[in-house]
Amino acid sequence: MTGDRQSVKRVLKIVPAVVFVAAVAGFHLAARAMGREYYLTQAIFTAYTAVVTLGLCLLMGYAGQVSFGQGAFFALGGYATAILTTRPAPVPPAPWDGWLAAAGVLVTRPDLYGVPQTVVTPGAAFAAALALTVLAAWAVGVPALRLRGHYLAMATLGFGLILYRLLLGSELTGGADGIAAVPAWEVCRGLVISGRKAHRVANYYFAWGLTLTVWLLLQNLVGGRPGRALRAIHDNETAAGVMGIDTAAAKLKVFILSAVLAAAAGSLMTFTSGGIGPSEAGAMKSVRYVALVAVGGMMHLGGVLAATAVLTYLSLRGCFGSYDHAVFGAILIAVVSLMPEGSRSLAGGLFRRGGGAPRKGGAP
Repeated sequence: MTGDRQSVKRVLKIVPAVVFVAAVAGFHLAARAMGREYYLTQAIFTAYTAVVTLGLCLLMGYAGQVSFGQGAFFALGGYATAILTTRPAPVPPAPWDGWLAAAGVLVTRPDLYGVPQTVVTPGAAFAAALALTVLAAWAVGVPALRLRGHYLAMATLGFGLILYRLLLGSELTGGADGIAAVPAWEVCRGLVISGRKAHRVANYYFAWGLTLTVWLLLQNLVGGRPGRALRAIHDNETAAGVMGIDTAAAKLKVFILSAVLAAAAGSLMTFTSGGIGPSEAGAMKSVRYVALVAVGGMMHLGGVLAATAVLTYLSLRGCFGSYDHAVFGAILIAVVSLMPEGSRSLAGGLFRRGGGAPRKGGAP
């Protein structure tokens, strides 16, 4: 009997992943059947947004740290990638220049005017962007995570505003125009991260495959000892410290992880769109991410993924028109006021009206 129950549990664990894969494939087939495969472009951007919100869900829902800096980390990853792949890199002396070129770090190619220039290769730029984000998240997280509640939210918001102004006023980042002409990234044979029509389908499945991978990895993380430690910190940080949990180290690790996921999404979206602008670091971008996490449920990775997929795609398709920012602001206010635990609290309320008792706590 016990073995049967364990088998059922194992089957139920893979059901969400199966539904996810079926939905991704079904969307592609439906778009192709309607002759509108260009819908996949917005779906690709939606997938990268989901990577950001999944990381933020881990930080907010499980570690209990409210951050309005995810837009800044997204832009940091994107801009680092764009600068390294489009701006001339300092050429090291021989034989280092040959070694770096042979290792795939540097490449010489013509710029927009046909002038040869040495730049960093896309793969190396992606790795460098993530490394830079780790350092930036550590530098911001060490002092900021000593704060709690709205003080932490204001600190991360301040970091985002500072970065936005630096991007807006620097010649290196292109100022208000941003950076364009970012080259495509040939990850491997048959997979090129770019916005070209010929690569659209491959990019679509890569983006959602990455989203699925991040979702499953985070589910495993919150289901093990790290997840229990984060929930203890979320419920009572002082008690968690008394129980032997290194609360400062745990919060910092989660903060860095969420920042790296945002930067990776920003870098990949920059390759896909071929450029990036300072608006990606704007405060409203971070508000959007927080709103999506709030709608999906702070401690519900699957709910956050679903909310991001639906609302972000509708936004990118222009369904909200000129009221786009207002819609997301209203959603955030409504959720905080009426459904503080996101869509799960609404479901719980309906369940209680039906005579049952909702399960305590959240589940990934």
